[in-house]
Amino acid sequence: AGMGRTVVELFYDVVSPYSWLGFEVLCRYQHIWNIDLRFRPAFLGGIMQATGNKPPAMLLKRAEYMLKDIKRMAKYYQVPVKISEDDFQRVLGKSSLGAMRFITAIDMTQPQYLEPLSREFWIRFWSQVSMLCLSLTLPVPFNSNVEFEQEKGNAFGMPAVVAHFNGEPHLFFGSDRLELLGSVIGE
Repeated sequence: AGMGRTVVELFYDVVSPYSWLGFEVLCRYQHIWNIDLRFRPAFLGGIMQATGNKPPAMLLKRAEYMLKDIKRMAKYYQVPVKISEDDFQRVLGKSSLGAMRFITAIDMTQPQYLEPLSREFWIRFWSQVSMLCLSLTLPVPFNSNVEFEQEKGNAFGMPAVVAHFNGEPHLFFGSDRLELLGSVIGE
């Protein structure tokens, strides 16, 4: 289709292993599909609080399933996610706000480093190495990404992918919806 590239926005938080999976897959697809991939760091905790959602790992059966699911997806997509039951407890006790502020500051000042920096945070976070910059208090606004997600009316977690196709936004939630994204945009 000679109508230009489809803008695809990926809203993500490094606290989410599913966001990492979606991030890596879309990084690969951007070279195959006719898309202009744009990374949108956002604070998952803010979106969950605003929508009344809870981390899925807080539910025992869902946490058991997620552990298997993430390992299966990581193997399939060849993304080095290392996850255990202990990780869920560790993650539930931490906030990614400092990390996401730092990532957003880099996006605003040195966007060429956004992709490798985000990847490095995921590698460190999900390899049980202390998360960098958790205690940073940078005056970086998050409202734009959180408000954008809420305006869509359907966003309640991450990753959230918005494809701007045929003059309208199409929201997809989850790293397991990328094939649907491809179908909608004709890929």
